[in-house]
Amino acid sequence: MTQDANKKPLGRILLQQRAVTQPQLEQALLEARAKGVPLATNLIESGTVSEVAALKALSEQSGVPGIDLNQVCIKLSDLSILPREIAAKHKLLPVLVREDRILVAMAAPADKKVIDELEFVTGKRVFPYIALAGPLVRTIAAAYDMKEQGEPFFVGAKCPPEVLKRAGLGAASASSAPEAPPAPAPAQPPPRRPASAVPPSTVAQAPAAPAPAPAPSAAPPAKPAPERPRDDAEISFADLTDEPSPPAAPSPARISSAGPPLVVDDAMRRAAAADELTDTDFGTADRDLSVVESLPGAGKAPQGDQTTILVVDDEPEIRKLLRRIFEERGYRVEEADRGLLALRMVKENPPDVMILDAMLPEVHGFDIARRMKGTQRYGHIPIIMISAVYRGWRFAEDLKSSYGVEAYIEKPFRVADVVAAVENALQARSIRGDQDRISAEAERLLAAGIAAYRAGDFDKAVRHLREGTAIDPLAYRLHFHLGLLYGKQGQLYDAIQELETALHINGKHFPALKNLAVLYQKAGFRNKAIETWERALGVAPDDPTRQSIKEHLLGLL
Repeated sequence: MTQDANKKPLGRILLQQRAVTQPQLEQALLEARAKGVPLATNLIESGTVSEVAALKALSEQSGVPGIDLNQVCIKLSDLSILPREIAAKHKLLPVLVREDRILVAMAAPADKKVIDELEFVTGKRVFPYIALAGPLVRTIAAAYDMKEQGEPFFVGAKCPPEVLKRAGLGAASASSAPEAPPAPAPAQPPPRRPASAVPPSTVAQAPAAPAPAPAPSAAPPAKPAPERPRDDAEISFADLTDEPSPPAAPSPARISSAGPPLVVDDAMRRAAAADELTDTDFGTADRDLSVVESLPGAGKAPQGDQTTILVVDDEPEIRKLLRRIFEERGYRVEEADRGLLALRMVKENPPDVMILDAMLPEVHGFDIARRMKGTQRYGHIPIIMISAVYRGWRFAEDLKSSYGVEAYIEKPFRVADVVAAVENALQARSIRGDQDRISAEAERLLAAGIAAYRAGDFDKAVRHLREGTAIDPLAYRLHFHLGLLYGKQGQLYDAIQELETALHINGKHFPALKNLAVLYQKAGFRNKAIETWERALGVAPDDPTRQSIKEHLLGLL
């Protein structure tokens, strides 16, 4: 579940970062053991290190950015996505919710089981950030209390004025926020903002949707307010709308212009400042990138009007059982044991119906369903989802309404139920779309998007590319180009998602891997950056490039 055994000791990191001396560390370790509290908590409570310095060390230890809860502004309606008891039990708090992603503060961001569960339930990508456990627990309680009292925002004690302004609260609201009460230790919880501190008229000013992106030029992060004191660890100050900041003097210490106030370690700061996105393959990405070779069943054409069923499950016994059952009934059966392979098979040879396990390696079944349903090219394919993990008719109904699947069957299942679901779905399915026409339209939109960007119209370019992905969600080059455009505008999370989607379709495109690694660096995700650079190393085009990547990895490690 977690990777605690592989973590570098926090004390060693603090020594390397010169946040503590050896005598201070030894004393703090003794006190922490005696009190039964984490080392970071003891160091903060004793006044030896600040919360930001502790977050800097925790960021290096965990490989994800730290988040300073004293500086967040949380739209409390976003908390509806997560029940209070779950947030308290797992020590996690949504700090920013968007249509396709959630940014979450966590005490244990390596807990992949919790992250997978949250992604499954919400249908959104989860970006985890590490937070200090004590302040996180107190902030969860305060934020949910304020939500129950009908207040619109939770505002941290040191929330920067520019964040408040972008939240629609304005300078007047920022200046009226109460000061944090004096405390003997730096670990004082963020004060609960009284309702009177946020005038009712400001609620309507909060933006309901992201503002349009500016013209196509790299947008440097906005400079933090000069009057605010700085810590030894640099912080990226976010805006609530998760949009690129207006052009301003660049600051090499800033890693991101979008997202919550983040704290990262020195290696990530250096990498983020040194590496930029490249235009390699922009406008000329090979058409063959969207073609997947050596797939199971390649070259086997259906006989006559033979119906094809794609069975996607990581249990070979289930695939073998379903193959035998449906082949006996005259169907052609293809198999996939993991999510990425299933997506590639759907792209190259769309089946007539899909039997899809909910929990798969690489890409979950619910994510596959989300990508296919509602699109012109694949939305007509019926999906029968099966799972041993999620149970109950309420869940089945939610899954059908949220993801558009035709049926949901719990494991262990009766063969008769699966056969009936497949045959009912085939009888009710819509007529297969005109695949050649859809492909031609996707290509036209790609060319139009590239031309618009080169003409200087970023908004138009993005609009064309997004239209293309809507009709053909597995078109590699559309996602690749869209990811590069978002990245150049500083929309890091949008860019990451588009390049991740492209690499799900073709995972060996070096320009996409290199740019994705750079994006993870700029967002402060050390572990994901290292993982992506290692993937890029395997497909680097020449020896000098491979050597450069190895040196880069050594710097991050």
